[in-house]
Amino acid sequence: MSSSSRKAASRKPASRKTSARKPLLISAGVAVAAITLGLVSWQATAPAEKDSGRSGASSAAAPGTDPAAELKALARRDFGDKLAVGRPDAPVVLIEYSDFKCGYCGKFARDTEPELVEKYVQDGTLRIEWRNFPIFGADSEAAAKAAWAAGQQDRFRQFHAAAYAEGSKEKGFGEARLEELARQAGVPDLEKFKQDAAGDGAAAALRKDQEEGYRIGVQSTPSFLINGTPIAGAQPLDAFTAAIAKAKAAK
Repeated sequence: MSSSSRKAASRKPASRKTSARKPLLISAGVAVAAITLGLVSWQATAPAEKDSGRSGASSAAAPGTDPAAELKALARRDFGDKLAVGRPDAPVVLIEYSDFKCGYCGKFARDTEPELVEKYVQDGTLRIEWRNFPIFGADSEAAAKAAWAAGQQDRFRQFHAAAYAEGSKEKGFGEARLEELARQAGVPDLEKFKQDAAGDGAAAALRKDQEEGYRIGVQSTPSFLINGTPIAGAQPLDAFTAAIAKAKAAK
């Protein structure tokens, strides 16, 4: 197990009950991803940086289930989702599990995501749903809660961009830094932002995203699902455009 995978495993919520159902990712999508995107395995996709990400699971889904359908059904398509962009009825949904301290999450956010938004979200093809999946300690969790709080004032995307800007993670995510990022994001009510970030709502939202990720076998970041098909790591733009085209054609 890689160092990032061990860190991810150590961050699993203590209250999460062990499920009899095994993770879904391998059985649902690795073979498909290997064929369609040229991925050899989940373990082969992550760059060799300490905080780089790979998503994976070690075992198949429980007999009698349809893992691909279950992964596809994880798209919430909630009109009021503050951590999403794009039409709820878009034919393709990309779900991203990410950590603000993850260098390759930042690379994806800067280099690839804006092009996907411009090319596919704006024409109604794609919806992006972000899941906060902090695996690198207290700062990661604080940043995730702050991002959620910014979203309550419709500034999640702006906060997301500021937190993933080049050099941002090196400045840390302490309380003062998070407030600075909120200002950069244009959050109008900073007192509400601080209260929301420290409140039960942020903690519950974070726990929901984490439990979803761990249940399906996400072990590190960034990890993606495109209409239920997994993509591991900050793959080149072409990998995402190919997967989006395939998912749209399948509709």
